[in-house]
Amino acid sequence: MQFLENSLVELITQTATNLPPDVRDAMAAAEQKEKPGTQASQALNIILSNVDMANDDEGPICQDTGMPTFYVHTPVGVNQIAIRKAIQAAVAEATKRGKLRPNSVDSITGENSGNNLGPETPVIHFEQWENDEVEVKLILKGGGCENKNIQYSLPANLENLGRADRNLEGVRKCLLHAVWQAQGQGCAPGALGVCIGSDRAHGYDIAKEQLFRTLDDVNPDARLAELEERVMQEANTLGVGAMGFGGGVSLIGCKIGVANRLPASFFVSVAYECWAFRRQGIRMDAESGAITKWLYRDPSRPVEKMAKGEGFALTGREVVLTAPITEEQVRALKVGDIVLITGEMYTGRDAVHAHLMKNPPPVDLHGAVLYHCGPVMLKEGDKWTVKAAGPTTSIREEPYQADVIGRYGVRAVIGKGGMGPKTLAALKEHGAVYLNGIGGAAQYYARTIKEVLDVNLIEFGVPEAMWHLRVQNFPAIVTMDAHGNSLHAEVEKVTGEALAKLQPA
Repeated sequence: MQFLENSLVELITQTATNLPPDVRDAMAAAEQKEKPGTQASQALNIILSNVDMANDDEGPICQDTGMPTFYVHTPVGVNQIAIRKAIQAAVAEATKRGKLRPNSVDSITGENSGNNLGPETPVIHFEQWENDEVEVKLILKGGGCENKNIQYSLPANLENLGRADRNLEGVRKCLLHAVWQAQGQGCAPGALGVCIGSDRAHGYDIAKEQLFRTLDDVNPDARLAELEERVMQEANTLGVGAMGFGGGVSLIGCKIGVANRLPASFFVSVAYECWAFRRQGIRMDAESGAITKWLYRDPSRPVEKMAKGEGFALTGREVVLTAPITEEQVRALKVGDIVLITGEMYTGRDAVHAHLMKNPPPVDLHGAVLYHCGPVMLKEGDKWTVKAAGPTTSIREEPYQADVIGRYGVRAVIGKGGMGPKTLAALKEHGAVYLNGIGGAAQYYARTIKEVLDVNLIEFGVPEAMWHLRVQNFPAIVTMDAHGNSLHAEVEKVTGEALAKLQPA
């Protein structure tokens, strides 16, 4: 199988950099439905521009390329051990080329392997079939949406919805709750892969497998087809909207599978997928490993541009901030303001925040902009290049953020999905602000980064290191200000009220 590894590298590259046509169609339709000039519309414009940029440059659509998960069908007699080794080699090569971010971390030591290989990484599912070709499907599901997966054990009492019983009406309530709880932390608009039944572990497997269905297919089970359609309609009345900013499109797909269960258990497992819905598949010749067919794309068909403009149309009302930022500048901002940041900023994710709780920062953070971002970086000689650099989900830093702001004088925090009451109180007390970037827009934001000035704490691994960047006109929206206001809390409240009004038919 002399072409096997190269075929798999191409599969990984296309999955990471090129959205499948059904997802492109759904996102284009979402953009059409939003009112121009709204925050949701602005977010979708950036998203569509980012999709174009990723395809043009063969760069990762989102910097978080997740835990690569492969589903492999092989004819009887094909050596699955050889295919596993080829997949591992292809993953390492794609990581070296900057198509995947090194995401495999030792769960005991926290050490990053650097090549996306390690115990049970990548995830590979094998199954034999009565076909003479090898089929490989791949999904790249980032940590933000993976963290919004949810599993329900019915009967259960759900916030804003009351009791969910062991029937399809109870399942419906679970799925609407799943959309609501994801908010902007899951990079809405999203999609749901669902399993009704099975056990706790296998239910999640089946739910994730549902994400390999195209968004425009129809469930062969009429009962489930009806439920999928109803959930789609009702979820899009909630008002979560793109990135949780409020808006008309919160869900672009709902795909439901079913499995038998134990009499004592009734699980509803939900795999939440973000708008950066990266899945592809190939068929390969079982002897040579050459690609014979793509499952979700037609390589001969030109990829059409999605964005209508530049992605972020300037109005002249934007607030230009040059770091370091003063308290006076921050306290003049309010929720809804759009800012353009020029100057220097530092990245800081989970490992950096935990480090700062016990150690002083390696740099002066007074007046600084701290970016919740784990970029994809390539080193050429002594120079680092940013390949992808969108925001990560901020709520993970809620246990630390207030202390980091108070101790070290951080004036602006950038991330996605918002933060909680402890951080909101610290913003008000110390004069700081939370800025929401557009989740998944890794190419768009990478182009605002003009230079990598330095890196600290590289021992934490590329995604978790503290990168010192120089940016120009980096756009973000004020969603938590220094006056105690939070767009995220308001949208959650309003959408929760809308959820409570959705009664059974």
